[in-house]
Amino acid sequence: MVAELSSVVGGPVGRHAMVGRQRRITPLRVIFAFTVVFLALGWFGKAACIQQAPGGPDGQLGLDWSGSRQYTAMCYSDIVPLYGAERLNEGALPYKKSWEETGPYGTTITRYMEYPVVAGMYQYVSMQVAHAWAAVPWLPQALTVALYFNVVAFGAALAWIVTIWATTMLAGRRVWDAALAAASPLVAVHVFTNFDALATAFASGGLLAWARRRPVLAGVLLGLGGATKLYPLFLLGPLLVLCVRTGTLAFWARATAAAAATWFAVNLPIALLFPRGWAEFFRLNSDRGADPDSIYNVISSFTGWSGFDGPLGPGEKPVILNAVTALLFLAVCLAVAYVGMTAPRRPRVASLCFLVVAGFLLTNKVWSPQYSLWLVPLAVLALPHRRILLAWMTIDALVWVPRMMYYLGVSNKGLPEQYFTGTVLLRDLAVIGLCAMIVWQIYRPAEDLVRRSGDDDPAGGVLDEAPDAYPDRIPAWLRPRAVTAPPSRATAPV
Repeated sequence: MVAELSSVVGGPVGRHAMVGRQRRITPLRVIFAFTVVFLALGWFGKAACIQQAPGGPDGQLGLDWSGSRQYTAMCYSDIVPLYGAERLNEGALPYKKSWEETGPYGTTITRYMEYPVVAGMYQYVSMQVAHAWAAVPWLPQALTVALYFNVVAFGAALAWIVTIWATTMLAGRRVWDAALAAASPLVAVHVFTNFDALATAFASGGLLAWARRRPVLAGVLLGLGGATKLYPLFLLGPLLVLCVRTGTLAFWARATAAAAATWFAVNLPIALLFPRGWAEFFRLNSDRGADPDSIYNVISSFTGWSGFDGPLGPGEKPVILNAVTALLFLAVCLAVAYVGMTAPRRPRVASLCFLVVAGFLLTNKVWSPQYSLWLVPLAVLALPHRRILLAWMTIDALVWVPRMMYYLGVSNKGLPEQYFTGTVLLRDLAVIGLCAMIVWQIYRPAEDLVRRSGDDDPAGGVLDEAPDAYPDRIPAWLRPRAVTAPPSRATAPV
């Protein structure tokens, strides 16, 4: 696509062209420019939901969400309603503050901050900054919730810039692959939908530290990411498989110990001071059923299936659904481990990481729309086929349209559920297709564009160019099959 567009300015770069001679216009700076443009598109996409209008007594200003504007303008962001829902508007300390909500069947539930510690405290610090801004009369003013959204968005933008920087550094010779992460349609739609950019920054930073052979720093960053959103800790699994294959387990052990120590150091104070508030994240994820965009709800939508647990009564948990999702994800991890151990050439780190994270999203009972951002940096590193990735990202971003129209409701001229779940199914099939292509190139390393360009594994760190060194206790079925050369014509039977 880029090569064809370049015909306007003379066509693709020739074999003998000299590239990278500019001191100021470097690839990283150009990619940063793309990043800022798409972050701006993301902010303008949400801006309609922080517009003010007189709606209270005596013309008091409030958010203008009249006529379900958050859905019709497709500007919905969790950040705005969470400001009041998590009692941040009261200046409350997360995990300490509790409140009562009416649950299903009229039951009363005691609620706390529902996010992991780093994400929860980020909301608290952002609220304090917004309140401090509102207290200074000579600064431009707005509703506190609008100030809060902008503070959160500013921090998320910085986190996404860190994500793109780390991804660019991890791309090796194919530095321009990171441009697709910077200019992804998913960024324009979802970078300010929630707080996931923080987690992608920690995850990408952790992989970059690993690539630079700093396992302790990698573990610290992945541990912080796990205390923000759980998925960065999953990246330790592929690293374990590759370190077993290459006999570099000592590096993995240091990274894992640092990740565990960091996660406990961040969580322990909150867990000791406010145990019920700290446990709310785990309670909520255990109690909730299949979300609208999970594969389980897609099946229910088209078949009328009532789910593994059937209709749940007051206080009942989806025990079978929880077990099924856990077992399916375990099966995914075992399958990825098998691929990593039996591939003819050691797979690249990004390839296995993408398979694990995608497998988690496909089998989990929750796939919030912004979770797709988790895949963006890993995808451009694992499978740098730009047209294919752009097609997936576009499909995934466009799921937002029928989602908003479904939430609007048919009675308000919205769409029926099947329009939404149908696009979710297309998104899932696209991700499964990416996984199949990655497995294909793992077993046929000559098809890997990164290795064609001369790199082995830019994100590998100690794994880069490392030979196989299987421990003796690894059975034969967990090793690559020996490739037998075809007989020559001189020795071939007639």
